[in-house]
Amino acid sequence: MATKTALFLTPWYPSKQDAMSGLFVHKHVEALRAQGIDVRVIHSTGWLELWRKWLRYRWRWGLPDLVVLNVIQKQGLLALRLKKRYHIPYIIIEHWSGYLAESGMYMRQSHHKRQLLERIARHAACILTVSDTLREAMQRCGIRNRRWERIDNVVDDFFFNEAYSIRNNPNQSNSARKKTFLHVSCFDERAKNVSVLLRAAKLLLAERQDWRLALIGNGPDYQAMRKLTKELQIPEEQICWTGELPPREVSRRMQEADALVLTSRYETCGVVLAEAAAVGIPIISTAVGIAPELITSDSGVLLPRTVSAEALAEVLSRFLDTPYPNAQHRLRERAEVYRAETVGQKLKAVYDSCLYRDI
Repeated sequence: MATKTALFLTPWYPSKQDAMSGLFVHKHVEALRAQGIDVRVIHSTGWLELWRKWLRYRWRWGLPDLVVLNVIQKQGLLALRLKKRYHIPYIIIEHWSGYLAESGMYMRQSHHKRQLLERIARHAACILTVSDTLREAMQRCGIRNRRWERIDNVVDDFFFNEAYSIRNNPNQSNSARKKTFLHVSCFDERAKNVSVLLRAAKLLLAERQDWRLALIGNGPDYQAMRKLTKELQIPEEQICWTGELPPREVSRRMQEADALVLTSRYETCGVVLAEAAAVGIPIISTAVGIAPELITSDSGVLLPRTVSAEALAEVLSRFLDTPYPNAQHRLRERAEVYRAETVGQKLKAVYDSCLYRDI
């Protein structure tokens, strides 16, 4: 029996120019490949580029058995064409935060474009979203389909395996050092709200100095946040800026940290939350994405989305004096659904059910 094939159409994917862009899509591809599916990817940002790559794909590989759209955009026109002409089903794995009310980007698009995207969504065999929050937001925007499923983002195995061995090493003593708060994001202030964390750090500094803040990532507002740090006169010994780091190094930094702090105004998922849960460090986060699913009173603190710097500073101060002995067990248990094998098996199940249905 011939190997079944799946073709991913995506505007986001790692490349030589940006190794981190669309990394979550790449992990879904690898998870499905591990289930024995021959997966190919067409990465394009424009219609003409997509069409040229599709023609090359068709000449070399023929027709796929299933098409996977990552985000409902113009790539969906090709998926719709293949369904109408060749009866090839397509599914949608949606990640885009534009549907969230806090972003509002979907509703700012023209009526004509929204009609087109809603048509593409309606004809998909299934829509998978990376959180229930995203599914609910899409439905409020008028996206309709007969079948919705949840598909989680993938957390690399080394977040589970290497972190567990290091954080449980009896030779690693944390009693005499400052506690470390860790923040990981793309430094997009509109979504990530890093400034409230920096202002909270300034307030906490006036009260106590038995902590440090490490910030990982890069993005459009990275330099603005560094400038704000100087304006707030937070000394260098209290704060560490690493820039963008590869995933394995992020894992190592999480292993050394005492808590992850996320202050986002909105997230479709917040994969960094799942990574921190896999490591087993307590999480202090606004109630965005998957945070409400992961955080309990004995594994961290769930903050309101509009948390003030004063309230956050109080939470951080209390955390410094509060042990969370059950956090590692509780969080790692919840993080199991983000393992590559678990996600791959679910993708394969959806693939099979859509491939053999009457479309």
